[in-house]
Amino acid sequence: MSGKEFKSGFVAIVGRPNVGKSTLLNHIVGEKVAIMSNKAQTTRNKIQGIYTTDEEQIVFIDTPGIHKPHNSLGDFMVKSALSALHEADAIWFVVNADEERGRGDDFIIERLKEVSGTPIYLVINKIDLVHPNDLLPIMESYREALDWNEIFPISARSGANVPELLETVANELTAGPQYFPADQITDHPERFVIGELIREKILQLTSQEVPHSVAVVIEKIERETEQKVQIQATIVVERPGQKSIIIGKQGAVIKQIGIRARKDIERLLGDRVNLQLWVKVEDRWLDKPQALQSYGYSEEDY
Repeated sequence: MSGKEFKSGFVAIVGRPNVGKSTLLNHIVGEKVAIMSNKAQTTRNKIQGIYTTDEEQIVFIDTPGIHKPHNSLGDFMVKSALSALHEADAIWFVVNADEERGRGDDFIIERLKEVSGTPIYLVINKIDLVHPNDLLPIMESYREALDWNEIFPISARSGANVPELLETVANELTAGPQYFPADQITDHPERFVIGELIREKILQLTSQEVPHSVAVVIEKIERETEQKVQIQATIVVERPGQKSIIIGKQGAVIKQIGIRARKDIERLLGDRVNLQLWVKVEDRWLDKPQALQSYGYSEEDY
């Protein structure tokens, strides 16, 4: 470490679904710790990503998108996101540059007004999708809604203005411990990340009705040889029709899920992987507290 005093802190990343929070987190830590999809409500748990330099460590909490819940899982996701507001040393409220401010944004802003003493930054993402002249009205719309510490237009995909955003928050940190080893990028165990990588591929390859009804349970992780790991996972859905979609004609879809997930898992583990997937139907699991807890969505997390 350098001769400077080491600083650390926690930053909550909040916003509506599908505004690029996970893309931003993955860009900062340099690895995929949060899954990405063009479908809303991809993130379900508070994902912690860790950014460490010689002078500071920032622990990021990527929250589920805040939305009107329609079942017990949705209720868990919103409570999880809102609880992060009171755990952080700073808050990034992420919005889309190519969308006008809406009721969902206003709902979050009202929750942010209840937070006392915590710096709040407005992060306007996806500036690469709009003309600079179109960005100014969006900035003005939000500027009047809350007394932001600063407003940062960025592109999480390209990284534009992200270093400046990081530097600003790092400068606001106070002296603190290094909570995690310098080479650690998430606090979640490998089992959790592996399940999320599989779920990401399901979101990418299946139709719109499946994503919000799917969970992934890692049944077994076992080393077969010195260079090969065996992983068995169960994909849980609510209806037989969803099971048919995930399996696909002659197993074509689940085969592609396995191929794509295996590549990311091998990159994560640094080993060859034998990935075996099964699909199970559990009726209305999204509204069963016992099922939610067994699949990793527990109120104990917030």
